[in-house]
Amino acid sequence: MGKVLSGEEIVQLSKEYTFFSWSIQSQVNPIPVTKAEGVYFWDADGKRYLDFSSQLMNTNIGSQHPKVVDAIQEQAAKLCFVHPGNATGPRGLLGKKLAEVTPGQLKKSFFALGGSEANENAIKIARAYTGKQKILARYISYHGATHGSIALTGDYRRLAVEPAMPGTAHFLDPYCYRCPFGQKKESCKRECISHVEEIIQYEGPDKIAAIIMEGVTGSNGLLVPPDDYWPRIREICDKYDTLLISDEVMSGWGRTGKWFAVDNWDVAPDIITTAKGITSGYVPLGAVIVSEKIAAHFEDKYLYAGLTYSGHALACAAALATIEVYEEDGLIDNAATLGKYLGEALESIKDRHISVGDVRYIGLFAGIELVENRETKKPLSAEVMAEVKKALLDSGLFTFIMVKNIRTMVFVVPPLSITKEELDEGLTLVEKALEVADKKVN
Repeated sequence: MGKVLSGEEIVQLSKEYTFFSWSIQSQVNPIPVTKAEGVYFWDADGKRYLDFSSQLMNTNIGSQHPKVVDAIQEQAAKLCFVHPGNATGPRGLLGKKLAEVTPGQLKKSFFALGGSEANENAIKIARAYTGKQKILARYISYHGATHGSIALTGDYRRLAVEPAMPGTAHFLDPYCYRCPFGQKKESCKRECISHVEEIIQYEGPDKIAAIIMEGVTGSNGLLVPPDDYWPRIREICDKYDTLLISDEVMSGWGRTGKWFAVDNWDVAPDIITTAKGITSGYVPLGAVIVSEKIAAHFEDKYLYAGLTYSGHALACAAALATIEVYEEDGLIDNAATLGKYLGEALESIKDRHISVGDVRYIGLFAGIELVENRETKKPLSAEVMAEVKKALLDSGLFTFIMVKNIRTMVFVVPPLSITKEELDEGLTLVEKALEVADKKVN
């Protein structure tokens, strides 16, 4: 047994010898986590936190589910890893299961270790299949941090590493609360859709291999599109012989009350990329799942894609067990049922708190956008958001907080295993923290 570290030692060692993502290193203040179970986790001092963001929107089944832990232990005892050119039972069975739960004619999977890698390889596959190079994506998006996936990403993190992969272009989003086309609900003519076709014309219809979009935009603001958005983008892709890729890394695996977000609108993309909830984060895994037609293309053509850990036996076994948990524990139905309750609760919270400008939700995928002024929609300052975050943590609630000059948000993205009572517990703590924000409203 190794030395039992104190919370202070855990933080000190982690800060001195490791980097933390997307942050100024001297300013990070991590929680020294030592234990987790279900929708809760504990720090080294024994303080309990209710997890309202499923860690990083990935522990969908909750922490330490015994079925998945047992599957990992059993597989580790038999076979952790083999050369990716070899076949294993978990690899084959997982591929078959993904073909069953994904929409349309999606059939064959290429396995990666996360969402960034999945999107990188989706780009390769789309370009090889179509013979075209350009990829269109949205500005309010996040597709990963590697060279190609960060080029697809529309947000500020792309700017710091440019020039990134060439051949990408971006278009505006269905952000109804802050409509980039200046429309209101009653005047909307779906400019966010016609705009996509305009961009295609500017970029050259014969040059565009694929359009990639998150099923529902996640950490960049939780944008739930109008009901006709995905179906009409599908029509546009068909019109211009362009592949449609749904990035379901965050919005997949029951998060929206369906297996995948696009299932809410009965749309079958040509490619789905996924990660996070596929194993609930217990073991790293990502996947690119392509249609039968795309798969057939590579039967007699070389697939220029490879990773040392592609098809990792331990990760695939964890994924199989995780998918069984979704099915056996009824988690997707729970997300749909509690999602309706959550939506109603958030609308009530909006009515009670003047700092809430907008609430957006689908299933157990929700966000509260906070503003300094409801008329101008000016976001709260970073200083006020820091106070809100501190109030949440002090009360024992952990969640994802967005602090940007365009929008400031508190996310409500709990594990799909959460109960109504636990959800109410968390929403009560959120409301108490919103009282801090309400005092700063003009």
